[in-house]
Amino acid sequence: MLYASVKYENEAIMKVVIIKYNAGNIYSVDYGLKRLGVTPVVTDDPERIRTADRVIFPGQGEAGTTIRYLRERGLDEVIRHLTQPVLGICIGMQLMCSRSEEGDTDCLGIFDAEVKRFVPQRHEDKIPHMGWNTVTDVKSRLFTPALNGRFVYFVHSYYVPVTDDTIAVTGYIHPFSAAMHKGNFYATQFHPEKSGQVGESILSNFLNL
Repeated sequence: MLYASVKYENEAIMKVVIIKYNAGNIYSVDYGLKRLGVTPVVTDDPERIRTADRVIFPGQGEAGTTIRYLRERGLDEVIRHLTQPVLGICIGMQLMCSRSEEGDTDCLGIFDAEVKRFVPQRHEDKIPHMGWNTVTDVKSRLFTPALNGRFVYFVHSYYVPVTDDTIAVTGYIHPFSAAMHKGNFYATQFHPEKSGQVGESILSNFLNL
């Protein structure tokens, strides 16, 4: 069987897909899910993505080349029209926005927000923002109140400002969106698969939406 037996409310088997594309860090998400007892499918097949119960859109990379890769394979339209819960991680979250300053790139337009580059304000401001930082002002079913103020792991040089779709905030140089939610689309700038038990809780919350 290609999908793990993940029990949820109706006791059915959940099919979890990780979108395969030209971005790094995809397999660390695969390992993170396996630690929860879930064996996802890593695929770029549109039909398997459309028919999954949960879709994860992770990665690390450069916005312009990555969005071109998705468009060449029609995956941009597949992602836009998904109706099941979708979780974007890191560059996945940024590509779900309308535009990125990285390469002056038009993105998927799921979130009405522009991705901006961090500009150091002080000598000690290092780019990329890398390491552990807290998430605050958490909301939506992706988080529980107990996760407010907890530490998660970031690696990024670009950020999304706080918007109406922001469901968690982190401060580095200035406040930015640590997580976002609109309809069936959820996203985190941080890496839940690298964030220990806090990240495992967030991934579990997503699977149980």
